[in-house]
Amino acid sequence: MVSDDGWWSIGELAARAGVTVKTVRFYSDRGLLPEAGRSAGGHRRYGPESLDRLRLVRSLRGLDVPVPEVERVLSRDDSSPDPGGALEEVLAGRLREVGSRLAALRWQEASLRALRDSPAGERAERLALLGALPSPPGTAALVAFWRRSLPVRLPRRVVTAVLDAVVPEPPAEPDPGQVLAFARLHALVSGSPPDGGGRFRVPPPLPEGSYRPGVLYEGLAEAYALAAAEARQGREPGGGPALDGFVAAYAAALGARDTPEFRRGLLEPLARGVCPATVRYWKLAAGLFPPGRPVPGALHHRLSLALRDQVAREAA
Repeated sequence: MVSDDGWWSIGELAARAGVTVKTVRFYSDRGLLPEAGRSAGGHRRYGPESLDRLRLVRSLRGLDVPVPEVERVLSRDDSSPDPGGALEEVLAGRLREVGSRLAALRWQEASLRALRDSPAGERAERLALLGALPSPPGTAALVAFWRRSLPVRLPRRVVTAVLDAVVPEPPAEPDPGQVLAFARLHALVSGSPPDGGGRFRVPPPLPEGSYRPGVLYEGLAEAYALAAAEARQGREPGGGPALDGFVAAYAAALGARDTPEFRRGLLEPLARGVCPATVRYWKLAAGLFPPGRPVPGALHHRLSLALRDQVAREAA
């Protein structure tokens, strides 16, 4: 009940809110529950509005909102139990934090399953790979790898488009195979693969200074899009628009014409641009892209084979 002076003691407020006196005192000392006054004996007194304030504080704390964030919410509007914008910002921040924690837990779970189910002879390797990968991992190492590999004269907008196409995002809910693939991919581009190999770079598509990089990469992007559409329809790219666009991208970048002689000569730089580490990159990355998303490395390989087969048919 309310005291004779119309105010509640700290014990009365605690009883009405269902908390301990220690809790009320803590929030009061932090300024979250302003006192309405003091009794003649110097004891704290609270008005009925303090109960609504205390319930709001308890609700936020029950959602694990840190005390400083609770203070931020209450400081925006002392008169309202629902202080609008500040509460929205705090809740959005908490959702982001919880989402990050859940993502980390999903990666940890998949990593543990990959270790639990690994053959005995592979467990040490997997443990080293997965232990070096944060949960959840980021893409900084992959982005840095491609920035090292791309031509220095490539326009920024083209670099951005290439990075978006070739760097897989870590799956939000990975399975053990995806966790292992990402860990191996990360090790490959970081220069710490288990076989002791050093860093590698994707071989340049053509000799430096002999072509216009922006023209080539933009043309290849268009050819890959056509090849992806053909693949979805179950069609091979031999002699079709995708292959023609693929060759045209190289011809335009070199300032040459698309002729039978040019197509035969293009086979050599295409073969030179393939190395075991690059092949491994695309094999590991393939399972990390969302279903249905084109994988540039696979499309490039598909078009290169189509060109080789076309040249061989014409030679025969």
